[in-house]
Amino acid sequence: MAEGLALALARDRRGATAIEYGLIASLIFLVIVGSMSAFGATATGVINSAANAVSGAM
Repeated sequence: MAEGLALALARDRRGATAIEYGLIASLIFLVIVGSMSAFGATATGVINSAANAVSGAM
């Protein structure tokens, strides 16, 4: 009985596929967060420079 269950679980690949998709989704999420962090600091600097230029012109 237990041997049959173990063989059935060993042959089932649906769980492995779900884990693979989860890993791919988490990798994509980390790339998006990392790129937003990197470009967010640059965008903040540009916006602050523009705001200071507008304030100085007034």
